Amino acid sequence: MRIALVTSAALPALDPDDRPLIPAFAALGARAEPVRWDDPAAVWTDFAAVLLRSPWDYFHRLDEFLAWCERTAAAVPLFNPPALARWNLDKRYLLALARQGAPVVPTALCEAGTRTDLAALAAERGWREVILKPAVSADSWETLHVTPERYAEGQAHLDRLLASRAMLVQPFLPAVESHGERCLVFLDGEYAHTIRKNPLTRGGRWAGLPEGIPVTPEPAERRAAEAILDLAVPERPLYARVDLVRGADGAPLLLELELIEPTLFLAPHPGAADRLAAALLRRAGLAG
Repeated sequence: MRIALVTSAALPALDPDDRPLIPAFAALGARAEPVRWDDPAAVWTDFAAVLLRSPWDYFHRLDEFLAWCERTAAAVPLFNPPALARWNLDKRYLLALARQGAPVVPTALCEAGTRTDLAALAAERGWREVILKPAVSADSWETLHVTPERYAEGQAHLDRLLASRAMLVQPFLPAVESHGERCLVFLDGEYAHTIRKNPLTRGGRWAGLPEGIPVTPEPAERRAAEAILDLAVPERPLYARVDLVRGADGAPLLLELELIEPTLFLAPHPGAADRLAAALLRRAGLAG
């Protein structure tokens, strides 16, 4: 029984965090192996199930990736499924969840092909420092922290990207650096563990730091993550990551809801890879 762990050309041997899945599946009698989502030689029907892990170039070829998801899911169980991927890969979902009453980091959407005066937008909303990010991206691609003295740089960044893609503007929340961004991971629909991420503003993992460290979430964070997940996907998926940050009043706010290919921080949590592997086999109808 073969399981495809979907990756990209830049990570042919998987992201290190996902490698514990190989022995976890082996212990259950399945052979898990990394496969590029765009590998022309891959025969997806040779696999009993397909697990999205690190296809972190999909946003450069979005239509191609979505078409691949649909084709693959029509032939073999794909986790998480294409409908969820299609909804989640565009960060416009943040605005939709905010309209539904979810506690979301304030977000302004700038559509592709338009021009936004960044300084005016920030002044109108009372934001001093802002974060710019594409509506569709992965791994912090083209995400920029803009301080008041860098607004000209931020405007140029926004103008360049708006020529071809929608962008989000959000206030920079100091709690990202003090309390930290908290990533609450859910496996098989249930809470599993939490990581405090090293902030992008201090280099994150690109500065040679670990991506994050295990922490225990505070009760308010756990409640917020559970409520957001129930609102967004009442039938909880195989895996999910709810990224929270504290607002000015100390309340948890949703920064991102990751349902496609998030790092799940399996490596620092013994048993997490085993739990995910067993849940996939059960949900795919492959468990003995």
